[in-house]
Amino acid sequence: MGSLLYIRLIGYTAGTLLQLFWMVVILGYRRQRNFERVFFFLCLALFLFYAGSLLALNSQIHYLQPPGGLNQFAIVMISAGLFTLPALLLHLHMEYAVLVLFYALCFHLAYHRIPLLLEEPHFNFLVPGSSLGEGFAMVLAVALAWCAIWQWRFATIAPDRPQGYFHGTLLLFFTLSFLAVTGLHLGPFHPETRTAESLATSFALLPILPFTALIYLVQRHNFLQIGRQKNLLYAVSATFLALLYLSLVRRVGTWLEPLLPPEASASILLFVLVIFIEPLQRVLGRRLMETAHQEMDRVQRLTAEIQQEARQGNLRGLVRFVEKRVKEVFELAAVSLTLVDQNKGELRPFSRTPEERATSAALSDQVFPLRQGQQLMAVLRAEPHGAALPGETRAALEFLCEQLLAALDLCRLIEQKLRLERELAERERLAVLGQMAASISHNLKNPLGSMKTILQVQLENPELPDSMRAETKMVLEEIGRLSGKLNQLLQFSSCDARVVVEEVAGVWLREAERRGVQMQIKVSGGSSAVAAGAEAVNDILSNLVVNALEATPRGGHVILTAASHHGAYTLAVEDDGPGIPAALREKILQPFFTTKSQGTGLGLAIVARRVAEFGGNVDWESPVREGRGTRFQVTLPMEDAKKYRTLRSGQTK
Repeated sequence: MGSLLYIRLIGYTAGTLLQLFWMVVILGYRRQRNFERVFFFLCLALFLFYAGSLLALNSQIHYLQPPGGLNQFAIVMISAGLFTLPALLLHLHMEYAVLVLFYALCFHLAYHRIPLLLEEPHFNFLVPGSSLGEGFAMVLAVALAWCAIWQWRFATIAPDRPQGYFHGTLLLFFTLSFLAVTGLHLGPFHPETRTAESLATSFALLPILPFTALIYLVQRHNFLQIGRQKNLLYAVSATFLALLYLSLVRRVGTWLEPLLPPEASASILLFVLVIFIEPLQRVLGRRLMETAHQEMDRVQRLTAEIQQEARQGNLRGLVRFVEKRVKEVFELAAVSLTLVDQNKGELRPFSRTPEERATSAALSDQVFPLRQGQQLMAVLRAEPHGAALPGETRAALEFLCEQLLAALDLCRLIEQKLRLERELAERERLAVLGQMAASISHNLKNPLGSMKTILQVQLENPELPDSMRAETKMVLEEIGRLSGKLNQLLQFSSCDARVVVEEVAGVWLREAERRGVQMQIKVSGGSSAVAAGAEAVNDILSNLVVNALEATPRGGHVILTAASHHGAYTLAVEDDGPGIPAALREKILQPFFTTKSQGTGLGLAIVARRVAEFGGNVDWESPVREGRGTRFQVTLPMEDAKKYRTLRSGQTK
């Protein structure tokens, strides 16, 4: 056999195994993306070409006259692979309507040309393009030129050197392939037979170059996000090495058959593997140790960044930072960190519907719970680009989750500290404002009172002219208006919420009896000085009580509760009416929204606005029990007890 035959035999074998390697990797990777699908079918097309060429070459070596069925099968494989190649190459670079034209041309050529090739007595396996026709050569040349232009554009805008190197390699491949196709099939001069065979062999083996470079780039630079799937790459590589060695054993057994039985030579070659077990074990152990150290170093650096971010005291910002950095560091498709709602003991973003619960169960290997003892604190979900997380990545994420709990606790503590400091500063500001209002009221009300008394005495003088009497009355009215403003200013500073509750209950108790509704008042002891005016608290409670009375049927109950808790004062109004329909729950606080025939829709909107003015919160729950009832709860900030006593003493001076 000539050297060209050996080159073709080795090249076709390498090309077949290389394409099969990539198909297995893509199938094991299972990333749901259009690029991977097209890349798989491109590998399949080249696999059909290489496998068909290898089959035809082996039949020529082993048979003086190859069987007709074997040749026909090889022709179908080669033709099917080559006819679909131009459209698949373009599909990797673009997704436009022109692809439909190329696919139509390729399938048209395959549909009309393959039956003719099966009827022809001779098929040129060395230069298959000459048998496929000039039309195929033109379509392939256009596709190669188009791909070369795209690769030139990609190479000029590549963000880093590895990508520039890869696109430059593809540009060289497409350029050489275009020149080869033009020289072999479309040029004005046809090369000699020997030259044509050498050129066709070089062209046929040229795709091995970019596919081999892609393996290196995937391993070293994580091209296509496959590099993180080291378990998959190692498993496929080991499988193919084993297949290659078994093929070598069979070949060597055939060559040594005159000297040794094939079974004996196979046993010797298989036994030789024992020599390489210990060196291979050392290499694998060192490689695994390096991988483990790299992952732990990556986790430690990431943990330091997370701890630094946690010191900002922003829990939401920390969650977003963790999701972003974990995704970047471990090169994942998506990452989500969900904190457990400690009040309800559930993960709100998860398990909302049966479909989502089923999806969560299916993806349980991508979920990492963060537990403190037996209590679930948070859940980290890491979604890989492929089918599953690599083993080293999963181990690193489990170790990271152990460190995340400390960062979350630190962030919560700092956030609570900052919030308490802000609340304390706000309370001090309100207390100063209250003291200032009381001082202004005290210093102005006494002179105004004296002026009012003097003017009233003057009005009683019968000798006072009518013109002066009218002006005196006007001044008295202005003094009264100014006194009212001072009273409002004093009321804004703070009030005793317990007193306001009793006042509101006294006003509406008679209306409750008229409606046949039993009103209960539950006021706890302790400080009840709130940082809100008495008029505002009265408005809030009155609107809530009116709504509760109107919603409660005869014989029902309305419960008015007031209590202090952790520096805040809570006012709650609960009824046992029909409750709020689910469809209306998001609208009840909107202005002018009402379900009553004669209502204005402003009651709850006023409550929400007045509570917001003083930095409080409005919460509501419906139904409360047994599918009925509504409970509105207002939380207002409290004044410091000592400052409140100082304020009240200033009012009584």
